[in-house]
Amino acid sequence: MDNVLAFLRWIVTEAAAPKLLVPLVFVALILTLKYYRVVTKPRVAGPIGLLIVVFLVGSCFDANFRKIITKADNIPIILLLFSVFFLVWLSLRRAALNDEAAEKGEPPLEARFKRETVLVWPDLVMIELIVIVGLTALLAFWAVGLPAPLEEPASAALTPNPSKAPWYFLGLQEMLVYYDPWYAGVVLPTMIVVGLMAIPYIDTNPKGNGYYTLVERKFAISVFLIGFIVFWIALITIGTFLRGPNWNFFGPYDYWDVHMSVPLKNINISEIFWVKMLKQGMPEAWYVRELPGIVMVIAFVMIGPLLLAKTVLKKLFKQLDIVRFSVVVTLLLFMISLPAKMLGRWLFNLKYVVYIPEYFINL
Repeated sequence: MDNVLAFLRWIVTEAAAPKLLVPLVFVALILTLKYYRVVTKPRVAGPIGLLIVVFLVGSCFDANFRKIITKADNIPIILLLFSVFFLVWLSLRRAALNDEAAEKGEPPLEARFKRETVLVWPDLVMIELIVIVGLTALLAFWAVGLPAPLEEPASAALTPNPSKAPWYFLGLQEMLVYYDPWYAGVVLPTMIVVGLMAIPYIDTNPKGNGYYTLVERKFAISVFLIGFIVFWIALITIGTFLRGPNWNFFGPYDYWDVHMSVPLKNINISEIFWVKMLKQGMPEAWYVRELPGIVMVIAFVMIGPLLLAKTVLKKLFKQLDIVRFSVVVTLLLFMISLPAKMLGRWLFNLKYVVYIPEYFINL
């Protein structure tokens, strides 16, 4: 029995490593979107949710796991994960039912319910008041049962290890493992905001408004869920539960040892090209030294849109005008750059594609 438990713990620890966890979440989401009509059925989604609960409850018998999972400021992340799981299931289930109804020539579920008009006062305001009172009471009981983990005033002489951002910024903090602060903390968040603002102007498809559907919104919903779940929720989970002292990775059942030192030799594209491949020293001029990385970036930016227009986005290219398609492709390239750099880091310990410290340009 002990050997079986040890083997299961090893599997969970290996699967929780970022280099496996992120691809596993991505594959699971893609399969869910492809077979959403089957996966969202209660007899299928129910056992999956039950297995997750059994895993969490059973893992709590481990002292290290229980210590991390039951921290007062980590419990909301558990609720976040369950709420995301439930709401994604609910929306995809409604989409599956509506898509099946559309194939039969029937109206969507939302159109079958009689819509009644009510007044803002007193109907809507009273409902909002009841919700506010209920949430206030819930937060009061929460504050009593789970005291806020307040510590002493911040001091430059004594910083916590690990020093973590608020939970909603942990995804950005995880990105700092793969990119410089100017890119992970400024460029990528800006592109996220710009992309969300551009959605109404890019996606003008009138179908799917007012009811759940996946068939009519397959590309938009898939891209949004991949960005939200894989590159945001998964990174928040890693930063909350799996990043310990010195921002080292710790398995779910590992003790967070502040003295643990992980040997890691970072390497840049320029080193791979000049030192590893050509067996010679690094050129002194930065424009020669970083030429391989610069060529890769230019090819990614210039050839990437052409490949997308001829392959996976061929249908979208015909539907959109050149301006809207260019905006879509630009946003997608920024989105793709994150997993591409993550794979390079996991496989080759790649630090920078382009490293120009002379002008503080590092990619």
